[in-house]
Amino acid sequence: MTAPVFVVEELADGAAEFVLDGPEGRHAVSVKRLRAGEEVVLTDGRGRWTRGVVRSAEGKDRLVVTDLEPVHHEPEEAPRVTVVQALPKGDRGELAVETMTETGVDAIVPWAASRCITQWKGERGLKALAKWRATAREAGKQSRRTRFPQVADAMTTKQVAALLAKAEFAAVLHETGVEALATAGLPDRGDIVLVVGPEGGVSPEELALFTEAGAKPYRLGRSVLRTSTAGTAATALLLGRTGRWS
Repeated sequence: MTAPVFVVEELADGAAEFVLDGPEGRHAVSVKRLRAGEEVVLTDGRGRWTRGVVRSAEGKDRLVVTDLEPVHHEPEEAPRVTVVQALPKGDRGELAVETMTETGVDAIVPWAASRCITQWKGERGLKALAKWRATAREAGKQSRRTRFPQVADAMTTKQVAALLAKAEFAAVLHETGVEALATAGLPDRGDIVLVVGPEGGVSPEELALFTEAGAKPYRLGRSVLRTSTAGTAATALLLGRTGRWS
């Protein structure tokens, strides 16, 4: 079994020992029940990481890790995959973030589409965004990633169109798509940006704006997936086709 991953604020080059405390230390000692001799991975979630061995577990929230390897730096993957995720109902947004993170997405953009039932406004919106970011962090740890996906601030339709215009490959999952995403020509570098609409679908006005920005509608498959699962399925397809899963 691979070593568990814990998040730290910063990793110092050349350090031989690290004390993991606070919430991460408590999780390591009281939940994972790590003991002397077990391996752990420490990461800042931005690609810097090191592996070490537990020297001791102290109290309920303090883990002393020693024999640290030199700090590694994991470069960004290419091409970079971003999913623009329309806001789902209830906790399905966190489900989408969790599974896309586990699959390997690089960035997630919450999108307030016109047909979204859920709307992020004021304090409620800030709390929802914080949940998405916390979910990405926890799913990144669970899936043993050392570079976690970035969860952007929620975007408007115009902001999404601007993002699509800058991408090397821009796609909208839509039932009007003539071409399947499985056969689309993909770049080997740069940004792939994929839009996943809400349960009510991408509106004609939104689709027209995205098309004007350079995006094309694509079919994902024969079945109709929920908005909370379509992004994960599409991410898996793209990562497999670009060779990132090789």
